[in-house]
Amino acid sequence: MSAAELWGLFNHFLMLSLLAVGGAITTAPDMHRFLVTEHHWLTDAQFNASIAIAQAAPGPNVLFVAVLGWNTAGAWGAFATMAGILLPSTVVSLWATRWAAKHRESRGVRAFTSGMAPITLGLIVATGWLLTAPTHGHAVSMALVAATVVLTLRTKISPMWLVAGGALVGGFSSFFA
Repeated sequence: MSAAELWGLFNHFLMLSLLAVGGAITTAPDMHRFLVTEHHWLTDAQFNASIAIAQAAPGPNVLFVAVLGWNTAGAWGAFATMAGILLPSTVVSLWATRWAAKHRESRGVRAFTSGMAPITLGLIVATGWLLTAPTHGHAVSMALVAATVVLTLRTKISPMWLVAGGALVGGFSSFFA
């Protein structure tokens, strides 16, 4: 891939970052259009496999962008796509954090912070409910979920230990089922 094509790849992902309000995955259709349909750098199968591999791996969801870049142009492609997708959001986050810290006593910032707290809590509860959907209707599973919530709220036990414990219980239950 030429330097001009890498620059175009970087610029396209830079633009997509500004559109990725729901996360980078929301721009996957345009990534497909750009990488597969328009430039033919990837096939449909390569594009789908790139996303599937990255989503299956532990870590942030945005890693699929690096895999797409790698499959497009190797290490330089991964660098171009990740720098493009991360640079705008990082700059905006740093600016907004510094601005909010500087103006934290202003009425607008306090109102925004107070208003976002219940929204954030509601989104966390909704995510938890969605993630526990397979356990709905199973008394033992729901009891484990409830115990995890109580232990998280009442103790200083790391949630990672609770996740590990849940994995062990799930493994043993599937082993004996």
